[in-house]
Amino acid sequence: MLTPLLLLWPLSLGLTWYVAQGIANRPYDRALEFTLQALTQFVAVEGGRVTFALTPQARELLRADDTDLVFYQVRDAAGRLVAGDPAFPTPQREPSTRLGSVQLRDDRVRDEEVRVAYIWLAPSGSREPLALVQVGETRGKRSKLATEIIKGVMVPQFIILPLAVLLVWLALVRGIRPLSELERRIRSRRPDDLSPIDLHHVPQEVAPLVGSINELLQRLAVTLSNQKRFLADAAHQLKTPLAGLRLQAEMAQQQLPSGSGDEIERTLRHIAASSARATHTVNQLLALARAEAAGQALPREPVDLTAVAREVVEDLVPLALDKGIDLGFETLPPPATLRGAPPLRLWGNAVLLAELARNLIDNALRYTPSGGVVTVRVLSDPWGGVQVLQIEDDGPGIAPQERERVLAPFYRTLGTNVEGSGLGLAIVHEIVRQHGATLTMEDANPERPERPGLRVAVRFQAASMREV
Repeated sequence: MLTPLLLLWPLSLGLTWYVAQGIANRPYDRALEFTLQALTQFVAVEGGRVTFALTPQARELLRADDTDLVFYQVRDAAGRLVAGDPAFPTPQREPSTRLGSVQLRDDRVRDEEVRVAYIWLAPSGSREPLALVQVGETRGKRSKLATEIIKGVMVPQFIILPLAVLLVWLALVRGIRPLSELERRIRSRRPDDLSPIDLHHVPQEVAPLVGSINELLQRLAVTLSNQKRFLADAAHQLKTPLAGLRLQAEMAQQQLPSGSGDEIERTLRHIAASSARATHTVNQLLALARAEAAGQALPREPVDLTAVAREVVEDLVPLALDKGIDLGFETLPPPATLRGAPPLRLWGNAVLLAELARNLIDNALRYTPSGGVVTVRVLSDPWGGVQVLQIEDDGPGIAPQERERVLAPFYRTLGTNVEGSGLGLAIVHEIVRQHGATLTMEDANPERPERPGLRVAVRFQAASMREV
């Protein structure tokens, strides 16, 4: 609203100047016409010649103005100068010009801007002019009057415009105060608060919008409730039968009589392995759904990242032993300058952070060949408020052009020949996003192109830290 006001102000001044010129010209034009009419009284015809006998009193009257100069001129029908200033330009007589009618124009006489009144005189009933009489006056008084009018208009505007801007500002501030309050109420809500917005203190103009938002919140609440119910049902309906199928296949292998055939035993092993893979895929899908749903209402608490990572490593030690992989855990002590710093805790969700570490370590164990090494590290900077979870392996690694793609669900790098669902890194990426952290990947051993390994680092920024 302020921009149109500031744009209209110079336009208003321009229009005022134009109107002031017309107002200033009007009274002086009438006076100039009166002078012209007075001069015509001294024009006469003697012996067929035009004469002009100006009395001394009239001549003094033309020179009585101290501000402007007055010029006059009389010419006969042939254009010969009868009296007055010879430098006065002669106007062109148009066919439409009425004889005996006063005309006005702007012109220059002796390098002076003048306002000119002129008349073509003719005998009564004649269509041919007898003489031309014109009088001109410089524009000093007119410019002075126009300037005074402009000043009279501009000075109040210099006072009124800032006042108008102030009033507009106050009106807008007061008008949007309820909207600001509504914004504050919405921003202060918890992520899991889907209750309707109170309409009692909402401006009438935005009440329909708030009503539509309340309807959307209601539909979201129903959708989230159905999603949670689905997760619970899926966990029960899918995990239990798959676990039973795997158990039955293993029991059948144990009870199979010796010599009954390698084909049956191979089939049972395939059934057990397939059920294990299906169970892992279901667990990954449920973990991804939980991670995405937790983003709506992520409960946070001070978490010891070192303890969480150590517990996950202990749980995965049997898997590492089965594959013949050296799984290690390291926590680097702070430098001497940082010793004695307050303990550092990560402000986050312990369950999701454990799921993050589990997926990264499990991924490293799956892609590291037998005899390889997987190292888990937790690096802390108490004064900088930074913690880094780092998982390093000596497997085939991930090509740089593939590192963004592997974070998408169900995407797997071709040619690895490793069983998996393609969901582990997608779950990690979602949990990293919810904790405001950053995830980076790089080669662990760049000097070995044939097996560069992979180093994954999750850096939790200072904004996510709380000292306890």
